[in-house]
Amino acid sequence: MQRPNTATLSGFMDLTPEYQAAFDKIKQTIANVHSAYGFSSIDTPLIYRKEILLAKAGGDTEKQIYEMTRGETDLALRFDQTVPLAVYVANKQSELAFPFKVSQIGKVYRGERSQKGRFREFYQCDADVIGRGELPIAYDAEVIAILNDIFTELDLGKFTIRIANRKLLLGFLESLDLTDGQRVATTSAIDHAEKISGDEFKEMLREIGLDEERILRVFEFIELDGTNADILRNLTVMNITNDDFKQGLRELREVTDLLAAYDNVKIDLMIVRGLDYYTGTVFETILDKHPEIGSVGSGGRYDNLCDNYTSEKFQGVGGSVGLSRLFYVLTEIGLVKPSVKTSAEILVIPFGESQIGAANLLANKLRGEGKRVMVLYDGWKIGKKMEFANKIAVPFVAVIGENEVTSGRYGLKNMVTGEEVQEVL
Repeated sequence: MQRPNTATLSGFMDLTPEYQAAFDKIKQTIANVHSAYGFSSIDTPLIYRKEILLAKAGGDTEKQIYEMTRGETDLALRFDQTVPLAVYVANKQSELAFPFKVSQIGKVYRGERSQKGRFREFYQCDADVIGRGELPIAYDAEVIAILNDIFTELDLGKFTIRIANRKLLLGFLESLDLTDGQRVATTSAIDHAEKISGDEFKEMLREIGLDEERILRVFEFIELDGTNADILRNLTVMNITNDDFKQGLRELREVTDLLAAYDNVKIDLMIVRGLDYYTGTVFETILDKHPEIGSVGSGGRYDNLCDNYTSEKFQGVGGSVGLSRLFYVLTEIGLVKPSVKTSAEILVIPFGESQIGAANLLANKLRGEGKRVMVLYDGWKIGKKMEFANKIAVPFVAVIGENEVTSGRYGLKNMVTGEEVQEVL
């Protein structure tokens, strides 16, 4: 019989225990920060009716979703956690207290072409604040502060959180008297500007239909530099009277004022964020020594979260860490090392079969004291059992033989220092 191909599918991740432990440590760090800010955890379904997921999605999403059919129902796997959150809020709005502060850490699926560090199944770690009707801009600053705390706790080196505002950009582009199509295309071009040369960017703008004067103004806008105060002052003296521009400028000033104590939060008008549902504040996090990685945490404000699912108005702001991609690239550049290979603190080794009962009693006693304990039942020679202990890197080992059972004492060996202390069995 021909055996099936067991190779992991391209774009999916499976980790050895020591790397899984390191992955889980990062995931728990993110969850702890969410919890510290009072965010409640939820877990939405993986599978939805296809029309639910596509109601708010645009662009190439339909090509990327994983579809299936059950009977006459077209189903699909969730491709992000924002759309499921919108459905969740629409369905449970009468049961929730607003502002609703919610943490979602789970897998999402995208059937796009897999690349190094880009996965088809991956973990998203999202923190969102949802308001019924209006949501104060102060929550934008809070979500950015959460990202700051996450990357501070992860201790990956210096990082910068780059922020901008979509209303500000929209108002600026409207002031150039561009058509709707030109504004959309120019926004997309700005979103890609960092990845191409200045000449290539100019050519993109020419192809969109911008003349040289408008191209110059776009460059002047996105290249504003200096302190946050400098950039805000230069935006003000542009004297653009467009309402979106003025509101975006007010929001950007309020967010930066609230985050004035964070010297790593920088206004950067090249930050656009490609997703269509962002309507105000947008932000991305960059590791200063590894800008080639790109954004490691991002998000923004969306003022029309549930429009496709309810007549009630809900506004929100969220920040997200793509954990699977982050873990992959950090491992590649050596910022994440494999962790322990077992969750056990103590390995109890019965010397022979007749000591298994005593080993179990000891293990249960230690577990009752809050210790994490593994018992090795295999009938190997003691040398192989100790080799196993070293292989899984367990911190402590207790060998239970006849003498230990008779005396009621056992030696607890520190596998790092080699020291042994006597304990009561």
